[in-house]
Amino acid sequence: MQLGRVVGTVVATVKTPGLEGVKLLIVQPLDRRQRPVGGTIVAADAVHMAGPGELVYVVAAREAAEAMPDPFVPVDHAIVGIVDAVSEIREAGA
Repeated sequence: MQLGRVVGTVVATVKTPGLEGVKLLIVQPLDRRQRPVGGTIVAADAVHMAGPGELVYVVAAREAAEAMPDPFVPVDHAIVGIVDAVSEIREAGA
């Protein structure tokens, strides 16, 4: 799983069967301190509630396809959770 922030939406005029009604969102992957890592990705919204500005969990590859209502649709990334809060756990002795 990868932490990310939704930064935009994608409009598709034609979608493959199984993806009708599924939102496609632009997500900026983040590290554990919520700093951007790499370029943005397009992720299918498997939770049907994510929107711009929200902190989300994203999965990739086969896990992304399995997270969709119609399993094994052709998606590379899927949003599987919306993050309510983040707190840092400090290591012992740090």
